[in-house]
Amino acid sequence: MVSWFLRVEHVLTRLALAIAILMLIVSVSLGFYQVLTRFLFNAPSTWSETLSRATMIWCVFMASAATFRGGFMMAVEVIYKLVPKPTLLALEWFIGLCCLLVLSVLVFYGIQMTQRVSNQTLSALEVSMSWAYAAIPVGSAFAMLAVIARLLAQSCGLETLGPMHDEAVEQEAAATSGMPPATPSEPRL
Repeated sequence: MVSWFLRVEHVLTRLALAIAILMLIVSVSLGFYQVLTRFLFNAPSTWSETLSRATMIWCVFMASAATFRGGFMMAVEVIYKLVPKPTLLALEWFIGLCCLLVLSVLVFYGIQMTQRVSNQTLSALEVSMSWAYAAIPVGSAFAMLAVIARLLAQSCGLETLGPMHDEAVEQEAAATSGMPPATPSEPRL
């Protein structure tokens, strides 16, 4: 059951990350277009700033799932070094439950905000503002799924405890080998 849940979560987190990357590309492209129209053609675009802002909001909230899954949003490496190894799982659960609490508040109030602004439109686009606000509950729900999957995987011993990237260990290894520190690898999802 856990392995099935982790596979589904893996696919959904990858989907969220792909959406975040797409939204980042769209946002940057629209920002570039806006600069061109404003300064090169002296005819500023009326719609590109609004759409660029909305896509950046979607980018941030959808990418949060991957960052929570990798433990990057909840990692304070000093705490992991101070806490004894046997209590690391309890620390992970405490941090995870705190994150789930905040994310559930974002889902609850994000749905309310999305419904509240559904009659308003984004300036110059004539599209409901709820499309931009929907990023809050959708991204938070993906992130909640990622936090739950991380806690399950760590509890079952399928993943190591603590952040997936430890700079201190890499710097120490690089110092002893005389090699420069390795670049951070892609987080396991």
